[in-house]
Amino acid sequence: MARPRSAPSVSAASASVRTGGRSKTTPASTRRGLPDRHGAVPDLDRLIHERLRLAIVSALAAHDSLSFRELKALLRASDGNLSVHARKLEDAGYVASEKSFEKRVPKTEYRLTAEGRRAFERYLRHLEALVENARRRS
Repeated sequence: MARPRSAPSVSAASASVRTGGRSKTTPASTRRGLPDRHGAVPDLDRLIHERLRLAIVSALAAHDSLSFRELKALLRASDGNLSVHARKLEDAGYVASEKSFEKRVPKTEYRLTAEGRRAFERYLRHLEALVENARRRS
């Protein structure tokens, strides 16, 4: 029976980044969204970067909480699409949901967790660094 692989450890100064099937070590400044001396920039948080998940996190960052119906209307998403992407964010710990009944009708309320807010702010800082780098190169 094969042993499960453990995640690589991350030191304060470097992290493992997958590139073209090979691992390489990158400086902490690159992980923060800043290019390293070779101009390489790490990947954005793929969990948040997907369009509908980014929209969900953005909407929840602007509100204390939103119901499934409110999110669906705001984002113009289908029931299936919204529930699948909300579940992925929930599984990652970025979003919390609370299910209840209102006049015998199920109601799901979503809110951004502290971890989700930190991930969203990190994502925004990363984008800002990319934009700033692009402007400097123009």
